[in-house]
Amino acid sequence: MSWLESFILGLVQGLTEFLPISSSAHLRLTAAFAGWHDPGAAFTAITQIGTEAAVLIYFRKDIARILSAWFGSLFGKVPRSDHDAQMGWLVIVGSIPIGVLGVTFKDQIEGPFRDLRLIATTLIVMGIVLGIADRLAARDETGGKHRAVRERKGLKELGVRDGLIYGLCQAMALIPGVSRSGATISGGLLMGYTREAAARYSFLLAIPAVLASGVFELKDAGEGHVSWGPTIFATIIAFVVGYAVIAWFMKFITTKSFMPFVYYRVLLGIVLFVLVGVGELSPHAGESAG
Repeated sequence: MSWLESFILGLVQGLTEFLPISSSAHLRLTAAFAGWHDPGAAFTAITQIGTEAAVLIYFRKDIARILSAWFGSLFGKVPRSDHDAQMGWLVIVGSIPIGVLGVTFKDQIEGPFRDLRLIATTLIVMGIVLGIADRLAARDETGGKHRAVRERKGLKELGVRDGLIYGLCQAMALIPGVSRSGATISGGLLMGYTREAAARYSFLLAIPAVLASGVFELKDAGEGHVSWGPTIFATIIAFVVGYAVIAWFMKFITTKSFMPFVYYRVLLGIVLFVLVGVGELSPHAGESAG
């Protein structure tokens, strides 16, 4: 991998990790469209450490408060009923599904799941799911001629059941094209949470899963055509760009709809199907050398 490739892929990772459009799919597609080798699951997981570092810094006050309360609850210094202490447990509970399924389907994640036809399918299907969830949220927030405005749930109302459902939604993102934030935010909206609450828990929930995945994949870094230098460079780029995207996205969702992302996902999926269908793009582009 050249330094130019690592710069562009790091930029793509930072731009797409927190938007509901799938960073893993865009890394895969960028390489396929450019005629590069597939950067692979290990490269993707390690560069995600950069974007998660951005999450740690952006939400540092929330994270510090949750960790303090959680540890305090272990030693009886903080009541276990404390909201922040409960959030610590809920992040742990919500991380279980992706941990179990990630290990179970590791070979599929690094192989068949990276087929461009599957990515096109997940882009479209999850785009439609996000669109439905967004419409339901908008209906509750605005009401209508014959409907009153319905109050949506905040994170203080999050329980173990919903935490596990969030976790299962996050686990779906093991398939490129689903999108970690897209799946968890859609799940949150369908369960009746506000856009801001769904996005905030989505970002917090991703921290242990992404960091664990990145550390787990460190042993595979530097193998094949991807060396340590470009991987670290891409991770730094992803961190800088990712931080800016988080700041923008958290402001965006308070007043705007997710529909632009829905249209983008569906259109990209259709274009991908057409390119593969007419033979302009191989569904396994770059895989043999990646």
